[in-house]
Amino acid sequence: MNNLKNIEHNSLDGVIQHSTAAPFSRSPIGQLGASGRKPGRMSFVRHKLFKHFAYVALLLLSLLAALASAQTRTQDVIYLKSGGTAFTMDVYRPAKPNKAAVVFIISGGWISDHSMIKSFGAGIEKAFADEGFTVFSVVHGAQPRFKVAEIVEQVRTAVGFVHAHAADYGIDSNRIGVSGISSGGHLALMLAGSADCPVNAVAAIAPPTDLANWGKPGFILTEEPQMAMFIPALGFDPKGPKSELEAQAKKLSPISFVTAKFPATLIVHGDEDKIVPLQQAKAMDQALAKAGVPHKLEVISGGGHDEKTFEAGVVKSLQWFKDKLLK
Repeated sequence: MNNLKNIEHNSLDGVIQHSTAAPFSRSPIGQLGASGRKPGRMSFVRHKLFKHFAYVALLLLSLLAALASAQTRTQDVIYLKSGGTAFTMDVYRPAKPNKAAVVFIISGGWISDHSMIKSFGAGIEKAFADEGFTVFSVVHGAQPRFKVAEIVEQVRTAVGFVHAHAADYGIDSNRIGVSGISSGGHLALMLAGSADCPVNAVAAIAPPTDLANWGKPGFILTEEPQMAMFIPALGFDPKGPKSELEAQAKKLSPISFVTAKFPATLIVHGDEDKIVPLQQAKAMDQALAKAGVPHKLEVISGGGHDEKTFEAGVVKSLQWFKDKLLK
């Protein structure tokens, strides 16, 4: 939006400066009213007058074209108020909308804030908007204040908001995709597994998918030392029996909710990911195949839980949504 304001300001300044820079007596309009001109001089004056207004018209047309082609951002759109807290999203609208939308969940370690939109979300938004997608960058409540189960409901509400305001944003509610990286991918897949799934396609990049079988059968996510920090966020009682932890882990695992109704799903994962095992992507892909869901697994050679995987994932996600939402 700031860029749009700059375009408007600079273009309008150009028109104003041109029309006021010269003294009135030396302008084409001033010359038209000057005395002592020979009749043959009028054609010359008219020619200059025509050129003057033609130039102004071209500037105005350029301004209108710039405005028409500009992508716009609306910040801090409230999608939920709860417990004295407002939960918001940014809406990035393309210059030439294709009537499809992508809900991008801003999340890492189930933490989310608007600074993350500026750090990596802006490039993602532009990549999708350049292809005509309206992008809704959703910021959710951060753990440990909010449990993962609560966060799932928050992002579900965000997608419900997009559906309710589809006409306002010029999108087709039957052409909505959801995406995210890492925990954002987990949340995207949890939405896809809802009984009344609110999205038509999913692209998850490096997502946790099976918290009860982390890297190998029967190994719960929080048994991994580097993942123990998420015990409060997941609502686990570390002193409880393992059977109880397994049951809780399954409730928070997208793989538990795969059915034939699951939307078309792309998973992108690096084969050198040391944070979220590649096994998570493979297990989810197998579950989708067994359920007969349109699916694809893209493994990034040499990719870790890092920019190499994330950047490739965004490119592949864009193509996935073009294939699934525009055809």
